[in-house]
Amino acid sequence: MAETRTVVLEHDRIRRKLRRMAYQVYEQNVHESSLVLVGVAPRGARLAERLKVHLEEISPLGIELHELVLDKDAPMKSPARLGKGDVDLEGRVVVLVDDVLMSGRTLMYAAAHLIGSPLKRLTTVVLVDRRHRSFPIRADIVGLTLSTTLQEHISVELGRTDTVYLS
Repeated sequence: MAETRTVVLEHDRIRRKLRRMAYQVYEQNVHESSLVLVGVAPRGARLAERLKVHLEEISPLGIELHELVLDKDAPMKSPARLGKGDVDLEGRVVVLVDDVLMSGRTLMYAAAHLIGSPLKRLTTVVLVDRRHRSFPIRADIVGLTLSTTLQEHISVELGRTDTVYLS
């Protein structure tokens, strides 16, 4: 039997949500001259790239972009690493970006890696928050909060036509 997929967000709505999220990031950092966007690979990194484009359109902030690579299934087996190697985050404002927040495990381990440096501030941003927490972390900026069952799956597909599906 074919899997039923429901479109939750289509391309234009994702773009509008990212733009609104960019305004929220800028409002929280209006007195800063720069910030560091860190996207959790792979989809969080792609969202961070798009968020950067919006931030550059609406603000004078200098924006540095990095990808954070970690094993989402077994994050303690291999340490998280920033894609470009050593990045000095000391005293910097960091915005951590991911696509979907469910249990909080990925975001928690990603944040734990980043706060190994004495940051000025860390803000967490997700496109979809499913609110099924197993870890004590929340997203500061959320595109869409979605009530789902644990059996349902959220799929964020980024490409020529971005789509968020519920199945």
